[in-house]
Amino acid sequence: MSHAHDLPSREAIVATARDSIARGSKSFAAASTLFDRKTRERAWLLYAWCRACDDIADGQDHGHGMSVVEDAPERLAQVSAMTEAALVGEIIGDPAFDALRIVAAETRMPHAFARDLIAGFALDAEDWRPRSEADLYKYCYHVAGVVGCMMAVAMGVSPDDDATLDRACDLGMAFQLANIARDIEEDDRVGRCYLPVDWLVEMDIPPGQHMKPHFRNRLTVLAQRLAARAADFEASARIGTPALSFRSAWAVLAAADIYGAIGRAVAERGDHAWDHRVTTSKLDKVKFIARSAIAATRRGALYRQAPRAIAWTRPGR
Repeated sequence: MSHAHDLPSREAIVATARDSIARGSKSFAAASTLFDRKTRERAWLLYAWCRACDDIADGQDHGHGMSVVEDAPERLAQVSAMTEAALVGEIIGDPAFDALRIVAAETRMPHAFARDLIAGFALDAEDWRPRSEADLYKYCYHVAGVVGCMMAVAMGVSPDDDATLDRACDLGMAFQLANIARDIEEDDRVGRCYLPVDWLVEMDIPPGQHMKPHFRNRLTVLAQRLAARAADFEASARIGTPALSFRSAWAVLAAADIYGAIGRAVAERGDHAWDHRVTTSKLDKVKFIARSAIAATRRGALYRQAPRAIAWTRPGR
């Protein structure tokens, strides 16, 4: 740990966090510009910590170049120890973990949320595989749904507002399901598969063989199923936006549109979904941001009475 006089200023840590989100996710970076300054900075700070944890766990750089790591338990222990220290206000000397220290101190961020995220990295470290759709949702919660909860708290949502946190969690779930659909081939290259075993059995795809060309049409069915589940969670997430300020709702709805386009593109490409990595163009981002401004203005009428389309419940509820 570092001494206080060695620590960069909050402004410097925010600048490092801004660089992290710009390098790690153009989609989230674009949506984050719609927040007010205080919320935007806290979103960047939280993202920087999440990104650093993921990079350490997976041996990558800002989400790129994932590799097989031989010392996963040691990496996980490092992430956990630095996180616990940051949560109780200790100076870490690492900008990403000091970012967590700052945002945790400025909000009533439940420490359990950070621990739930690290539990998701532990699943990967144990080479865990989902057997059922319920297992898939468990994983998505730990690596993304709980991040939605943390982001909501950074936006000013009370940690006691379970209804709004549930919808924030749904948005994280939607993002992760779309990610899984998009990254099936990339994950396979490092020996990972997040498709439930039950689904593979249903499609008569042997373990570890899902990327074989002669199974492509069956894999497409499962990817489209993932995209459909992502769309359901996205629709559920929108129900929570009337509880947010206009600018926070605008950012959330823009992120939902921008990232939701990934799942929709995977579904539309069918058997060619993995020929080239699915991305969202700058022009599309601008269109989504403009469209979401209108939706944010009308969010009460659009979403307040909307029925929730899924039965899944956030852990701990």
